[in-house]
Amino acid sequence: MQFQGSELRLARVFNGYSLDEVGERVEKTRQYLHKCETGQTTPSDELIVNLANTLRVRPEFFFVGTRCVTSEDQFHFRKLFTTKAMVKQVAMARGEMFGRLAAHLDSALKLPRVFIPDFGLARTADEIERAADSCRREWALGMGPIADMNRLAEHIGVLVTSFQSLSKEVDALSVATSRPIIVRNEAKESVCRQRFDIGHELGHLVLHAGVATGDRQTESQANRFASALLIPQSMMLKLFPKPRNGRLDWQALSEFKLTWKASKAAILYRARQLGLLTEDQYRTGAITLRRTGEAQGEREDFKIPYEGPELLMTSFEVLSKRKNVTSDMIAAALNVLPSFLEELAGVKASRSERPSLRLV
Repeated sequence: MQFQGSELRLARVFNGYSLDEVGERVEKTRQYLHKCETGQTTPSDELIVNLANTLRVRPEFFFVGTRCVTSEDQFHFRKLFTTKAMVKQVAMARGEMFGRLAAHLDSALKLPRVFIPDFGLARTADEIERAADSCRREWALGMGPIADMNRLAEHIGVLVTSFQSLSKEVDALSVATSRPIIVRNEAKESVCRQRFDIGHELGHLVLHAGVATGDRQTESQANRFASALLIPQSMMLKLFPKPRNGRLDWQALSEFKLTWKASKAAILYRARQLGLLTEDQYRTGAITLRRTGEAQGEREDFKIPYEGPELLMTSFEVLSKRKNVTSDMIAAALNVLPSFLEELAGVKASRSERPSLRLV
């Protein structure tokens, strides 16, 4: 079989290494390694082993052929215009590897059916509001508060995860593969903001199939979808606590937040969006949140239970219990070392019949 330079680059970028950094570890120049990655030369067997050890993969990893399950236009980066190029590349490499893991799990298990309605022509505010309402109907959510946004995403076939080492660099992202992926930002402590991020990425998957995203227009559309999905327009018009004598009712806002599990900042923004607050009232509310130190974290946040991914961990547990498939065996199927898989999926390598599992 022929050495695949693209797989070498994939493993290098996944690990966040530059050509120079890998070169130092295997005692080769960056120029030589660049030739290996671009197919201009083939490394020796000894170098292949050294590269595999350095990049935490099996030597076979470099010989599987071009099998990428993702392409750049399938990635929806939140705030792409502020994402550093190298960070984007690392995130894409991890997205590619996670896509391969998802494909492997799909071949071994019966995961939930992917059910992402396509509203690709929804562009105006009214169209996006209708798209969100339609999704609520299609997903049998009714019009009340959504109990758990992670479970919703996983129920409709999305694998939710996080790339912990990138959480401070990448706000959130999704990958529109046959088994869609949403990557959360674990650096955010607010459950409300995590919920909004899931809604935002679902917005990309619903509205932007085949569309390049990351610009202000597509980000605004995904934000509108998230707002409408979390709190439908009809419920806002009916239940939003209107100002008393022109002044915001903060106690009622706090109760509204705890019911719908959306941040007060997001609720105020949506109220202005729907004409329930004037521009001055909204500005006053935003200033008050900043003045009281709630711009980053709101005082009620601790009252809202944590929502985390479950499908990935459950998949590994089911494979272990019912098929005696360990995490090490899954790593071997992907031609990577257990530590590579642990960083990719948060699955603790264990070498026991039942893997020790955690999500990072």
